[in-house]
Amino acid sequence: MFGRAPKKSDNTKYYEILGVSKTASPDDLKKAYKKAAIKNHPDKGGDPEKFKELAHAYEVLSDPEKREIYDQYGEDALKEGMGGGGGMHDPFDIFSSFFGGSPFGVGGGSRGRRQRRGEDVVHPLKVSLEDLYLGTTKKLSLSRNALCSKCNGKGSKSGASMKCSGCQGKGMKVTIRQLGPGMIQQMQHPCNECKGTGETISDKDRCPQCKGEKVVQEKKVLEVHVEKGMQNGQKITFPGEADEAPDTVTGDIVFVLQQKEHPKFKRKGEDLFVEHTLSLTEALCGFQFILSHLDGRQLLIKSQPGEVVKPDSFKAINDEGMPMYQRPFMKGKLYIHFTVDFPDSLSPDQVRALEAILPPKPQSQVTDMELDECEETTLHDVNIEEEMRRKQTQHQEAYDDDDDMHGGGQRVQCAQQ
Repeated sequence: MFGRAPKKSDNTKYYEILGVSKTASPDDLKKAYKKAAIKNHPDKGGDPEKFKELAHAYEVLSDPEKREIYDQYGEDALKEGMGGGGGMHDPFDIFSSFFGGSPFGVGGGSRGRRQRRGEDVVHPLKVSLEDLYLGTTKKLSLSRNALCSKCNGKGSKSGASMKCSGCQGKGMKVTIRQLGPGMIQQMQHPCNECKGTGETISDKDRCPQCKGEKVVQEKKVLEVHVEKGMQNGQKITFPGEADEAPDTVTGDIVFVLQQKEHPKFKRKGEDLFVEHTLSLTEALCGFQFILSHLDGRQLLIKSQPGEVVKPDSFKAINDEGMPMYQRPFMKGKLYIHFTVDFPDSLSPDQVRALEAILPPKPQSQVTDMELDECEETTLHDVNIEEEMRRKQTQHQEAYDDDDDMHGGGQRVQCAQQ
């Protein structure tokens, strides 16, 4: 009996769902599904419908017969029963068979799958303040373990393995050691015969590419995009890019930004701080200087006519701080902390000239008779921080000596009792 040829329908949808071209190889499909499935898994807060679509698209395109029918006649032909029917398997079963369980916690998901997830690999990434202000891209070359493509991570030519006789397939051995009469110590350690895998592969059946190790070394270049306004300590994550291992969900590679100290600017959140020292003349009579910003712009900083800048004062310039993360057109403030450099001494002529132009000194309310009764003192220069440290050290030594004396008295008292 001859049937009518099915009508052509859309045959690009599944490729678009996985984000691959129609010429994608099985390895390309595998990588695309792996990355998207981890990102959209419901146990990780992903969209359940998107997760189902990914599983169905991968199930069809990874089957050569179904893929050929889909490429020729589209989704409707599969629904009509060509290629073994259009019904799809449980998306969680596809994910489990592909990765070896749920990667997001023991019993943490709605289906209670056991977690077996590889470790994340964390790398520090040093960046300058200019990098965080302007944004940058850094290319980093990394070596990692990847599943052997020749044996698909099985370690053997046939894809078969034997249960390890040394640990009976458990991957762990228990050693019992007697410490003394009636005392034993029990220790558990990975089996050295199978390296903790619970299985062995015969020498003749070993994969020639990975030598039975199931994984091979792979070099990979990652492009790390440092966005404007990112913070020191912020993490940039590449999901599923860490070391691969059989029956294990691959962990993430995580880069942690470490900002290098800047010689001029200090950052506090979205604001920048810079120190500037003025001479006494500039503080009283006005100042003007040029400040080179992090993007190379030259900012002209000047005081208002008649403005007096006091020591330890701050001035702010709006919208010249750090760009805000993911809102780079909005910026914080640039704060300038002013220090005033006073002269060490003045000549008598300079004192008289200043007294002529500055406001008069306050009149003394003390009589000559009272002054005669006062004792004269001498002022000395002092570094107050060093002075306080010295006093604290002396106080601690005196306290320790006091403790030693009391401790000795107690010991004598106890001996007398």
